Parts: sequence; structure tokens; C-alpha cells
Amino acid sequence: MDYRVSDPTRVWPVLQRSRDALADLGVHHVLVYTSTLDCGRVMVTMALRSKEPVLKVLRSKAFLNWFDAVGLEDIPAIFAGETVEKMSFVDPDSAEPPGVIVAVIAPVEDVATLITRVNEARPRFSAAKTRNLRIYQAFDDEHEAMILHEIKSEEDARRWIDNPDEVAEWMAGAGVGPYPPIFVGRFQHMMRIDEKR
Repeated sequence: MDYRVSDPTRVWPVLQRSRDALADLGVHHVLVYTSTLDCGRVMVTMALRSKEPVLKVLRSKAFLNWFDAVGLEDIPAIFAGETVEKMSFVDPDSAEPPGVIVAVIAPVEDVATLITRVNEARPRFSAAKTRNLRIYQAFDDEHEAMILHEIKSEEDARRWIDNPDEVAEWMAGAGVGPYPPIFVGRFQHMMRIDEKR
């Protein structure tokens, strides 16, 4: 979910209070990011145990109450999909703090071809100071993807946004039509939810 609120600090306490309801919906991880460029913009990602409850989650009264509690006036941009590729460009044991997240939800021509092309361009992603890249494919549209791109610093992220690699076809679709603009932000919180409560 990608949305704007007047006070982003309200988001985490509401999520913490919603822990049991989220567990009932099959959520096992929740991550919260806040934008470094757009005041009040927040991105929340939730990992579910299976894709079956996605509609249940989106229609849940708890979910709608949560929207009200954080001060949303409009339904946020919501992406529902599954991980189709994870790439790491750094030593997994690195002690460096998390980098900057560049997130894009956009149309793509073919997700499998995109994954192949990104893998072939790994040296260029490393040179751009990419740390990790995750590609998700939408459940309801095989030509829609979300790409979460962790980059070392905000300066490196801005350089990437201004001059993305030619393989990053997804950058052109950000902010067009129903798609939200590029999200640039930092990790703030993570909640692990144990299904055995």
C-alpha cells in the first residue's frame, strides 16, 4: 500500500494494535517505509502465508478500520502479488544499515523477460550501488509488477531515478494512469507475526 497521511507517526502504533487482526488474516510480516521526498507519504508491505486470503484482507473490516485510524481519506494504491525474483548484490552478512528504497508499481511487457534482462545486467546494477532488488508480479494482471530496489544512499537513488539503466523499463510507467509515482524512502519498522498465538 502506498498512501499519504497527515501524520506518518500514527501508522506504526495502529499496526501494532492490529497485530491479532493481521494474524487472523494470515499476515506474517509487516514493513513500514516513509518517504524521504514526499512529506506524509508512507508505504506498507504485508507478507501473507498464501494468496487465497488477499481478497479477504482487502475486504476486511479490520483493514478498513485501520485506514480510518491512520487518517486516510482515499483508498490507497494497493498492489497484490507474489515474489518472482530476489537478487542480492552485496554480501548478506554486511553490517551496513538499510539503504534507500526505490519502489515502482508499473506495467511491464513480460515479467519473465524482464527477470532475464535484469540478471544479464547485474554488473550495471552493482555499479549503480544497488544492494537488493525484488520483483513481484500482480495476481490479477500478468503485465503488472512491483519492483523494490534497495540502493546504498539517497544520492545514489536520485542518480538512478534521473538516469535509470536501459533494462529498467518499469521506470517509465511510474506515475502514469492508475500507477503511483516512484516511492523513495527509508525503512522504519518491521513486525513479525507468529501464527501460533
